[in-house]
Amino acid sequence: MALQHEPTAPHHSVQDALRVLETVARRTTGVTGTELARETGLGTERLTALLRMLRREAYVEQTADGAYVTGQAFARLGAAQGHEEALRDKLQHTLDRLRDRVGAAVYMSRYVDGEVRVTQYADSPAAPKVNEWVDFRCSAHATAAGKSLLTQLDHDGRRDHLARYKMARLTSRTITSDKLLLARLEAQPPTVPVLDLQEYAVGTVCAAVPITAGSSVGCLALSLPVRHAHRLRQAADTLNRNAAPVLLSLTL
Repeated sequence: MALQHEPTAPHHSVQDALRVLETVARRTTGVTGTELARETGLGTERLTALLRMLRREAYVEQTADGAYVTGQAFARLGAAQGHEEALRDKLQHTLDRLRDRVGAAVYMSRYVDGEVRVTQYADSPAAPKVNEWVDFRCSAHATAAGKSLLTQLDHDGRRDHLARYKMARLTSRTITSDKLLLARLEAQPPTVPVLDLQEYAVGTVCAAVPITAGSSVGCLALSLPVRHAHRLRQAADTLNRNAAPVLLSLTL
């Protein structure tokens, strides 16, 4: 299955969104759209899209007179007490919305202390999660999430991981050559979703996009039954385009 994806830049969206948030936070009595455009240097169309996203995620609110002020989610994530719980709740809410938007189970994964970890996910009866028949920690070579995380490591980091976890053949499509896998990881464009086309489990296709905040390596992934493989391209692109709210939550 040859898929071509349009590159997207969630990191750029987050950088611009942070500029808007910083400006709103400084102006405690509220700031108008015109003032935001002047102070951030963002064009009207770009600013409108960012404000729509920030309002949807409850980072900013609009007062009766049309000014923008910081919202409830911004206040909760900015508070020292209960920050971790607030972040987890915010991410879960975002993942639930992504699940409904892409029509697939979605997952947040991180690479922590040399291990692949699925930290949160959102599924439903209409979008069931993949059956973890082989521990995700030792199957990074075969999963979209695992490969996405490995692409964000340097060459030595990738080799270290593969040295600790033997590349078992999970299906007839699984890559078991470390030379071939390393070459593909090296050639993977950072803005193009990584795919798993029945490499981890027969009957399941997956895609993943990187979510890196500071030194934290992470990714967003989705899974679909193979009967819905025709939707994988569109779902992966939608996931990629909507990665900014997740990355913003991790950055704040």
